[in-house]
Amino acid sequence: MQQVTIPWLKSIEALNPVPDEQLQWLIDNSDHQELNEGDYIFKRDMPLDGTIFIVAGRIRIYLMRNGVRSELVSMHERQVTGFLPYSRAKVAIGDGIAVETTQIMMLPREKCPELIRDFYELTQALVSLMSDRVRDSTAIIQQNEKMMALGKLSAGLAHELNNPASSIVRNAALLKQHLKAQPQLFAKLLAVNLDADKVAAVKAEMTRILDSKKDDRLTLRERSRLEGELLDWFEEHEIDDSDEMAENFVEQGFNSADLDAIYRHVTPEAAAPVFRWINDNLLSEKMVADIHHASERIADLITSIKTFTHMDRGQDRQYATVDTGIRNTLNMLGHKIRANNITVVQEYDPELPLVKMLVGELNQVWTNLIDNAIDAMSANSKGTLSIHTRKDREFAEIIIADDGPGIAGDIRSRIFDPFFTTKEMGKGTGMGLEVVQRIIKQQHQGSVKVNSEPGKTEFIVCIPIESC
Repeated sequence: MQQVTIPWLKSIEALNPVPDEQLQWLIDNSDHQELNEGDYIFKRDMPLDGTIFIVAGRIRIYLMRNGVRSELVSMHERQVTGFLPYSRAKVAIGDGIAVETTQIMMLPREKCPELIRDFYELTQALVSLMSDRVRDSTAIIQQNEKMMALGKLSAGLAHELNNPASSIVRNAALLKQHLKAQPQLFAKLLAVNLDADKVAAVKAEMTRILDSKKDDRLTLRERSRLEGELLDWFEEHEIDDSDEMAENFVEQGFNSADLDAIYRHVTPEAAAPVFRWINDNLLSEKMVADIHHASERIADLITSIKTFTHMDRGQDRQYATVDTGIRNTLNMLGHKIRANNITVVQEYDPELPLVKMLVGELNQVWTNLIDNAIDAMSANSKGTLSIHTRKDREFAEIIIADDGPGIAGDIRSRIFDPFFTTKEMGKGTGMGLEVVQRIIKQQHQGSVKVNSEPGKTEFIVCIPIESC
């Protein structure tokens, strides 16, 4: 075993200024252990027994995320973990496991009062180590939470992008097949020798009908009735392929009176080729429109992703609208919202000015709060998510509310604590609301509070319009 000496302890930067007699006390009052690969140094939620110095070897600390054990941090020789003076940590946040033969020195926790009372320099050095640990852990956790926030969106984004992408591929293939039939259809139209005046009259009627088309959605009964009328009309006028044509004409806003108006400008022999030509044009327009709408949806999603992740901006504070970030978050979580049959009510204060903010960090706040609200309502397979903003003197107030089961009073005061979660094992890290509070309080000098009762929970975020 590696012998722990005063020179060895002084090789730890924080302990270098500590008087030799205090370091000797540390050596004399510590337990020395050797661990095999795979041995636990501490386990999640178990009390921290003391201050642990890694003398040789390596350990890893693991957390459980979504039912999978993931590494939080790896520690090696001359690093310190476990309980430290004045630390609020009473239990381990994860599992500490030796990844090779490892030697540790541990100062028992019960020695802490004597340490604080009699050994000021050593206590001060250990407190500085605690400050470093908090800073490093915060950076690691914040980065992990950012990845978790993106992870929450990935499945929904894949679905959101897949639908319009599949629509484009499908309609492009149909359009290609459709265009192959154009020469034959054109030949049939030429064969009826329709004069230029009649062609112009038919085109004018088509333009009139399409321009007067209303956006009112038809009920299933209304659609069925109109399709039946057009089927009868086509059969009466001896026009084949009436099933497909009736469905398409109804979808494009035609009725039997419109067909009569067009029929007046053609001869009976020309009716079938003319109406097939009209149907063909309507189908082409529909497929192109579907491709256009799907492309717009993909473009909107990409814009939301870029804005959400703040890919094209720096990390400095800048003036931005609060509602833009919230809308983008809702767009990113759209699949999950629809899958849980959730109605979204948005009321944004038009008088709320631009707010000086860290846009990417606030997007993380909206993601955590909205995602938690969706999870709370998912048990009922439906719900209402309400989002309100307003100007409150020199502050912007954002209220995100749901009509889920609420948060029990006995745990409400703990929901912002690190690693505390009410979700099932593997479904939450317990860091989401802690990160929310840290971003709002420390980075924006604001506040976040919760009001909850059965059937209603609201998180109230308040940030200065001119944050530092």
